[in-house]
Amino acid sequence: MCAGGHGRERSGLYSLMLGVFAAALAVIAGCAMGPEYRKPETEVPAAYKETANWKLAQPQEAIVRGEWWKIFQDPRLDALEEQVELSNQNIAAAEARYRQAVTVVQAARTGYFPTITADAHASRSLRSSNAPGVSARSNSPYSDYLLSGTASWEPDLWGRVRSNVESGQAGAQASAADLESIRLSVHALLAQSYFQLCALDAQRTLLDATAAAYRKSLEMTENRYTNGVSSRADVLKAETQLKSTQAQAIDLGVQRSQLENAIAVIIGRPPSLFIMPAIPLSSHTPAIPAGIPSEILERRPDIAAAERRVAAANAQIGVARAAYFPDIILGATGGYGSSSISNWLSWPSRLWSVGLSLSQTLFDAGLRSALTDQARAVYDTTVASYRQAVLIGFQEVEDNLAALRILEEESRVQDEAVRAARRSLELSMNQYKAGMISYLEVVIVQAILLANERTAVDIMGRRMIASVLLIKATGGGWDASTLPSGI
Repeated sequence: MCAGGHGRERSGLYSLMLGVFAAALAVIAGCAMGPEYRKPETEVPAAYKETANWKLAQPQEAIVRGEWWKIFQDPRLDALEEQVELSNQNIAAAEARYRQAVTVVQAARTGYFPTITADAHASRSLRSSNAPGVSARSNSPYSDYLLSGTASWEPDLWGRVRSNVESGQAGAQASAADLESIRLSVHALLAQSYFQLCALDAQRTLLDATAAAYRKSLEMTENRYTNGVSSRADVLKAETQLKSTQAQAIDLGVQRSQLENAIAVIIGRPPSLFIMPAIPLSSHTPAIPAGIPSEILERRPDIAAAERRVAAANAQIGVARAAYFPDIILGATGGYGSSSISNWLSWPSRLWSVGLSLSQTLFDAGLRSALTDQARAVYDTTVASYRQAVLIGFQEVEDNLAALRILEEESRVQDEAVRAARRSLELSMNQYKAGMISYLEVVIVQAILLANERTAVDIMGRRMIASVLLIKATGGGWDASTLPSGI
């Protein structure tokens, strides 16, 4: 009776000690977790500086979502943009990097679970007769058969595994945002290249039409020279004007070929197999709603990626802190072992062991402290990068709002300059035919008109490109809520 009482007392004492030990581990584990993550604060203005002067056409078009390029109402551009998702190699590489980031999370989650291994062993051995305790007379070959399984598990008491998982999840979300950022950049680059090519085609059309007009002027001047009304110098001036314009038209072919090849690469096709016909430049500049500055934090994938990297770096501080605490591993082994195959798997041949191991680094010359400081420095770096990304986002929106506003005003004035130059040329031609002025004055007015017409075309192309860049700067209709959460 007394022995039984002592047994119960010892059992109770063991239970109490185990409970105290578990409570202590829980308290320590609670203190050892990584720092709580808070999104870095950034200064966000209430409105864009340029929106005070930049007016949208009425009615305003809806905020573009997804296929934002359709706001330009250009079927040829739509057809090209559709090929980007299928064939662009930069997007394919970014998608592969995202899948790689997801596997990092899956690998980190395995730390929550035990590791189980199995082992089978069979051998025939002979000991050395010269070994201590072995005589030649009694020495003989022997067999050893073993079948066992081992399980080991390290409880995540200090939050190391959890912090690794959180870091991996944030990293995968950053990779997903990077993928969207690459998509946005590639689609925008295609649209920019497309409108640049359209502007070149418009320039070529203008130069060809001007060259045709100059050819008529040359014919007129030659007829006047034949009739003795004009001098040979007038004919040479007219011919020079014509050839110079034709040379300018030919020169555009270099840049057009390069843009055509660039578009082929963007849509994933060999340049030698891709040809774009001449494309007219649309005069439709869509109204782009810029929204409010705070929306940039949610609508730009590059800013979302920077913020997720801050979260990943914050979790890595928790991983570094966990290194200060001991490694506790629970292990168990079970199986069958025998020197005879006949009774190898019998019940008496069973074997097992269970145990707990604890390991604590007592001296590392400051390694853990250095790694923790390094993790904090990485965190501070990502915070600065995030805030810089936000500032750049605001700058890009302001830049392109200003560009659209100024180019719209410039286009209006430039159109007036073109009309005035055309009237001036018409008057000069009449005066030349009447013999009131020399052909040199006509050539000068023709050059002024051509320069103004080319400038007008250039401004229209720049307005279309600025529209694309504004859409890109505001995120292209993307939203951070689309980031995968169940990674």
